[in-house]
Amino acid sequence: MTRNIFLATCLILLVSLQTFGQYTADKVIGQKNVDVIDSLKTADYPYLLPIWGKKVAQKGFKLPKSAGLSIQYLTQKSDITINNLKVGVNNGPLHDLDQIVRFDGARTTSNGVNIRPDFWIFPFLNVYAIFAKSRTSTAVDCGVWLPDDSSWKRVASFSSKANFDATTFGFGLTPTVGVGGFFIILDMNCTWSDISALDKPAFAFVFGPRIGKNITFKNHPEKSVTVWAGGFRLKINTGTTGSLNASDLLPVNEWQSKIDTGYMKVSQNQQKVDNWWAGLTTVEQKNPVNVARHEAANAALAKAGNVLDQASQIVSGAGNATIQYSLDKKPQDPWNFIIGSQFQINRSWMIRAEYGFLGSRSQFIGGLQYRFNL
Repeated sequence: MTRNIFLATCLILLVSLQTFGQYTADKVIGQKNVDVIDSLKTADYPYLLPIWGKKVAQKGFKLPKSAGLSIQYLTQKSDITINNLKVGVNNGPLHDLDQIVRFDGARTTSNGVNIRPDFWIFPFLNVYAIFAKSRTSTAVDCGVWLPDDSSWKRVASFSSKANFDATTFGFGLTPTVGVGGFFIILDMNCTWSDISALDKPAFAFVFGPRIGKNITFKNHPEKSVTVWAGGFRLKINTGTTGSLNASDLLPVNEWQSKIDTGYMKVSQNQQKVDNWWAGLTTVEQKNPVNVARHEAANAALAKAGNVLDQASQIVSGAGNATIQYSLDKKPQDPWNFIIGSQFQINRSWMIRAEYGFLGSRSQFIGGLQYRFNL
C-alpha cells in the first residue's frame, strides 16, 4: 500500500512553462537623438495596433511591431513540498496519512516547447497566449512511519520516479514602460496543464518583474542587444486530487505481499504499545502525557489498519481496483533570480535566452520570435 501511495504522489506535479516579457515601447531622449525624435513625430503610423499607437509615436516613442509569434524551449528543475496526503480505494473514504507517510523530498524536472502568439494592445501592454507540450518527471523520496512503545519510527523507505506528458494552455499580460533604452517589465501569466492522472487541470500562476537595458548598434539601427535581470515567482494550486488504476502501479500478486507486510508491521508495533501501557503503574496510566501518547499511538495504528483493510479490495478486485488520492503541494522556494538577453537581428527577427537560479529552482529558456505589424 505504501508504494502505491508513493507512486500516486509522483504523478501530480508539473512546473508551469513560463514565458518572458519582450522589449517595449521606448521614449527616445537626448540631444544626439533629436533627428530620430523629429522623424517619429512626423512619420505616419498606419497600423491598427497598438491602440493610441499613432499618438504615442508622435510623442517620441519608438514602438515594436505590434504582433508576434515565438517558439520557446524550456527546461526546469524545482523542489516541491508535499503534505496532507489522503488515500482511498474504489471511491471509499479517504484516510489522512500525513503522519504515516512522510515525504523527505520531491523534485520535478520539465522539458517542453511552447508557442506564444502576442499582441501589443496598448503601447505599454502586451497580451499573449501560451500553447505547450511538455515531458515531466517527478522523483520522490518518502518514508512510512508507525508509533511503538517509545516514539514514531520509520518502518520503510521508498524512492521512485514517474514520467508523464502534459498539454498546457494559458494567457498572460505584460505591462511595461521604457525610457532612453531602460525598461521595466511586469510579466504575469496563468496556465492550466492537462494530465491524465488528475481530476482537473493543474493551475499555475507566474509573476516575473524585470528591469533591463536595450543597446542599439550605431551603424545598424535595427540591430540591438537587450539585457535584463529580475525575479521569478511560481504559485501552483495547492490542492490536488486524482484517481489511478491499482494495476498500473503494481501487479495484483505484489499488492498482496505489500499488504501482508503492512499488517505484520502494524501488529508488531501494536504489541509494543500494549506492552508499554501494561507495564505502567496505575498512577502512570493516569498521567495526561502518557494518556495522550497512548491514545495517539492507538489512533495511528488503527488508521494504518483501516487503510490496509481498504487496500485488500485491490486483491479481491482482480486488477480492477482504483485508488483515489488528494494532497497539497507547493514549490519549496516560490522566488528565484533570473537574468536574460535578446539579440534583435532586425525589427522582425529576435533570438532570446533566459536563465533562472538561486533557491531550489533552476530554469533555462531559449526562443526565436518573428514580429509583424497589424
